[in-house]
Amino acid sequence: MSRKKEKSEECEANTMDSLLEMPFATIDTKDDCGLTDVPQINLERSEENEWISKDQMKKKKKHKGYQANYFLSIPITNKEITGRIKILQNAIIQEDKRLAKAMSSVGSFHITLLVMLLHEDEVNIGIDALLELKPFVEEILQGKHLTLPFQGVDTFGNHVGFVKLAEGDHMNPLLEIAEAAKRTFQAKGILAGESRSFKPHLTFMKLSKVPWLRKMGVKKIDPKFYEKFISHRFGEEMVHRIDLCSMLKKKQSNGYYHCESSIVIGKGPIGIRDLINEALQRERMVLKSKVKQIKELLFQPEIQAKIRRELFEERSINNSNQENDVDFTATLT
Repeated sequence: MSRKKEKSEECEANTMDSLLEMPFATIDTKDDCGLTDVPQINLERSEENEWISKDQMKKKKKHKGYQANYFLSIPITNKEITGRIKILQNAIIQEDKRLAKAMSSVGSFHITLLVMLLHEDEVNIGIDALLELKPFVEEILQGKHLTLPFQGVDTFGNHVGFVKLAEGDHMNPLLEIAEAAKRTFQAKGILAGESRSFKPHLTFMKLSKVPWLRKMGVKKIDPKFYEKFISHRFGEEMVHRIDLCSMLKKKQSNGYYHCESSIVIGKGPIGIRDLINEALQRERMVLKSKVKQIKELLFQPEIQAKIRRELFEERSINNSNQENDVDFTATLT
């Protein structure tokens, strides 16, 4: 009986660890071995979703309870912020070297705007939704910069350590962008959003990255390990990009998540990669529009009738020519 109990507890622990691995905006752990209360995908239909087909709604019901596998990310690239977080991580490792592998890589630092469920055949729909989000973001910002200041450290249930986003005037536009993203993706029939309120944060460590820590008795992040950084100022990030990232696909060489597509926003520094992405996305939208027009044209009854008529006439002409060729050959012989 004791062996069965151990297996049961280990199974629950593994379940909690796998859920905590996801970059959700909010996570609340009830207790050490209990179930993790993670955000669920919001399945309610909004006014913008009224046009969604019955097949799509059936698909939504079918996948109720599935975990998100994609998310919208604001990458954190300011070296001042990443450098100071690295100092924080090293300070915690000095307290307990076993936590070294629980640290997030510098290249993966980000703010999660929105989580969603995308199947392989829906990734392109997600990319389209991201592109459609850009004018909404620009309207919210009104040509102004969006700068995010980071100050202080906290945890979700003592399992996920994160740097806090300081309060200020930047919060309203950030929340508006998150809400606009949610509306835009849901309007496409995508399972997106959370049942809990949006809480932006910058994750720097997760115990779930190292499952064997629990077996060694490390079940929580000791607050004493980061108490010196409770009110520490980490720096400011000027938002210049929003990425559509996969939680499950292989990460990039720099540690950042696999990125399906991006939009450049604000007046931040624009690199060659951003310019190439913008150009490719514009070209892609033009091509998609043309393909859609061609498809709509081909589905028109009069066009289909014309195509059948021309094919029939061409076949008749070919048959006639073949018969003439046979007659001409027979005349020669």
